[in-house]
Amino acid sequence: MTGYLKQSSPSLQFVAFIGIFIGFMLLYGTFLYTGFPALSGYTIQQLQDAGATGPKVIGYLKLVQFLYTLVVYLVPALLFAYLTDPRPAAWLGLGQKPRPLSLILALLIMYCSLWAVDLTGEWNRQWEVSANLRQLEEQADMLVERMLQMPRITDLLINLVLIAVLPAIGEEVFFRGVLQRLIIQMVKLPWLGVLITAILFSAVHMQLLGLVPRALLGFLLGAIYLLSGNLWLSIVGHFLVNGIQVVAAYLYQAKVITDDPTKTGSTSWYVALISALVTLSLLWVFYKRAKLPNQPIKPE
Repeated sequence: MTGYLKQSSPSLQFVAFIGIFIGFMLLYGTFLYTGFPALSGYTIQQLQDAGATGPKVIGYLKLVQFLYTLVVYLVPALLFAYLTDPRPAAWLGLGQKPRPLSLILALLIMYCSLWAVDLTGEWNRQWEVSANLRQLEEQADMLVERMLQMPRITDLLINLVLIAVLPAIGEEVFFRGVLQRLIIQMVKLPWLGVLITAILFSAVHMQLLGLVPRALLGFLLGAIYLLSGNLWLSIVGHFLVNGIQVVAAYLYQAKVITDDPTKTGSTSWYVALISALVTLSLLWVFYKRAKLPNQPIKPE
């Protein structure tokens, strides 16, 4: 079965991939609403209730997060890669170690973009939305804050794995390794494919008030993959962004820093402008220095 879909058209491959994704999504949903309550004694609604607290509840929330990343993103993408090419790791862009200079540039691109991204986030949060939608967004933020309660160093390490390492691998393999590649092959315009994938990446998180900053981060991650052909660079960049949030939350709770990273801050426009210019400059250097992509842009 390895390489079974290799000779199929990009459109057919895309349909097959979406079919696999929907199948695993249904499998995850079925377990979440039937098997999980039987095993844990909690329904997902009970776990999401504002009054549900305590180590046991937080532990189950983390288990749900782990299963979501694994079953909905990572497994479908790996299965599709296995069905598409005899060398699935190489097809995804995971076959080679990143060069040190490319790795450093990728990390700098993602880090230096954060101030510009934050300013777009502040603007995005001011969008006029219905009270019900804003309430749903606040509930999602509350769940994240609950998972980020880290009284011990072991909680920090667990959260780094669950919120930084696993999503970085699972989401990058899914969105950049597979989806972006297929979209580029269909539209035949690489940067348009990166943009479409970034918007889809942000949209599936189901948070309208975080749509723009997440799409910008997704675009940068997609650009890094497009220019290098090495998915490890996007994975490390994704890990950096998520990891900074986790570590900052831990340092705030440990009273090492005084600014709460979960609260809305205020980024000056000139700081955001400098951030954007530095990020674009780093992207240009990355374009000149990075290895050209191994992945085909046009259909084979």
